[in-house]
Amino acid sequence: MDMSSQAAWLREQLRGTLLAAAATPMTASGEVDLDLMTAYFRSLLADGADGLAVLAHTGRGPFLPPPVRSAVIERAVSLGVPVLVGVGGALDEAQPSGVTVTLSTARPDDLAAAQGTSPGSTERVVEEARVAAGLGAVGVLVFPSAEDRVALHDAVWRGAGLPMIAFDLYTLPCPPAVLEEIVRHPGVAGLKTALLSDAMGCQEAIRITREAGRLAITGEDRMFGPSLLWGAEAALVGLAAARVDVTRDVMRAFAGNDLREFERASALLDRLAAATFTAPMEGYVQRMLWLAAAEGRIPRSHAFDCYGPAMGEDERAREKAALAGV
Repeated sequence: MDMSSQAAWLREQLRGTLLAAAATPMTASGEVDLDLMTAYFRSLLADGADGLAVLAHTGRGPFLPPPVRSAVIERAVSLGVPVLVGVGGALDEAQPSGVTVTLSTARPDDLAAAQGTSPGSTERVVEEARVAAGLGAVGVLVFPSAEDRVALHDAVWRGAGLPMIAFDLYTLPCPPAVLEEIVRHPGVAGLKTALLSDAMGCQEAIRITREAGRLAITGEDRMFGPSLLWGAEAALVGLAAARVDVTRDVMRAFAGNDLREFERASALLDRLAAATFTAPMEGYVQRMLWLAAAEGRIPRSHAFDCYGPAMGEDERAREKAALAGV
């Protein structure tokens, strides 16, 4: 199918850019401070991110209730940069006992948004996309689904009219034949791969995406340099939730055809990724929050991931040791 003008516009907007897959800083009890979050977003942009991807995997979007989601989108869009919003994602993982996600500066209209649609899979994803469109997002990042993925993208496109970035995530990789259908949908501007350790799968996904005339976006924190060599033309990575400069330097060296600088910058990024994107893999969000706190982007009081595996001080100490000199 032909590419829509909206998707073609988004493809060109994002080509060559670095989008930070921002975390959602919160306290151990799940409180989100909007002003603190806005300052965190600003710090990522100041250090070299060209835009923001909020409520994605790093931002724990599938777990956050509508008023929190709306507030996060609104604050990100207010910064005047391209904002992609994660929509969908599995809700079958139970929220940790005793955690209630709240806004410390909630407004009546935020709370009213929570009274809208509830739970049903496709309807919920479409509604999330409609909200993102209404709040000024440039596009949506569609989480993978165990159901009909092509139908899901079509429903989002028809329901919200917002161009989409498809998402091939390590937790639910997409079969190549299905991926070919998705990237040829008129509302799809590109594909983000985040397969982490599947080099052949990443190469195949990039090939399929480029042959369809869509934008190949790397989310490969553990294969970042190679994914650029394989044809990725933009980046959307959780590694840029802190230490944005490390990812930015690799992209600049690659674009500038400086082989030695690309080699040096990639080696530094690989050391950072090895310390943060490691087993248990879902613990990377907590590790990136710890790193953001160590950099002074957020206070330690808001450096908690309420939705990942339990991570104690021993894990924090191992990360700190691994990051020495990075």
